[in-house]
Amino acid sequence: MMASEKEIFSLTGPTFLTSIDWNNSHHRRSVAASLVQGVYTMERDRQQNRPDHQALAPPWWQFFNFKLNQILVDNHDLSYFGAIYEFNSLYPYHSYSGQRPPQYVIAFRAPSRSLATGSRTSSSISISCSIISTTAPVIK
Repeated sequence: MMASEKEIFSLTGPTFLTSIDWNNSHHRRSVAASLVQGVYTMERDRQQNRPDHQALAPPWWQFFNFKLNQILVDNHDLSYFGAIYEFNSLYPYHSYSGQRPPQYVIAFRAPSRSLATGSRTSSSISISCSIISTTAPVIK
């Protein structure tokens, strides 16, 4: 099966954001939407059995200097419903006075209907399509 255009970051992602201004709410919203789209695309990669070298999901987080820390898997149907991303930067933000990038971001995709039953899985119903970000404490 061919990939949907919306799964391909270079076609539909915010590639114009070559430099993120973390003080700009539009930039932060674009990054958040891209990380959520990364979860959707990762689930499609899984469903389509795309090997790592053909996976379409990584550009959705790598473009913004995040790395995939953990995939959140539904124990019932083994689908991917979320991901924990970690900001991957050596930039010295300790001396920066503006909005800092989040150290970790947890992104969830909306629940999907099971193709076999037409119903939503019980664990997916409780998941909202939202994004939570936190900055890890600095340990000295």
